[in-house]
Amino acid sequence: MAAALMALPAYAQLRESPSQAQPAQTQQRVQPTLANIAVKDLPPEAHTTLKLIEKGGPYPHDRDGIVFGNFEKRLPIKDRGYYHEFTVRTPGVSHRGARRIVTGKGGEKYYSDDHYKTFKRIVP
Repeated sequence: MAAALMALPAYAQLRESPSQAQPAQTQQRVQPTLANIAVKDLPPEAHTTLKLIEKGGPYPHDRDGIVFGNFEKRLPIKDRGYYHEFTVRTPGVSHRGARRIVTGKGGEKYYSDDHYKTFKRIVP
């Protein structure tokens, strides 16, 4: 059986370069690279949300200000409780919609217009 395995090209490649095969637990987690978006390029509703965040509320939705878990690791990895999410109103929808601003305890802010699938770092 071992002789049959060694005859397979894939097995031979693994044997020739064992240093390339690293166990999953030793691989370093890669931080996401995010595009930037200037405040002036955000939709007008996001400006309203940013002003509410600066004032500390009151917020129009009960879920505004809750912890954002970052479970998909699309933002830089931080301890749970570091990020909080806020709704950016979407004209024409009667629910919260897909747009959010996520804030970090370090003062950073991120915008998502597709319900957390992608983020852009908000810059002045």
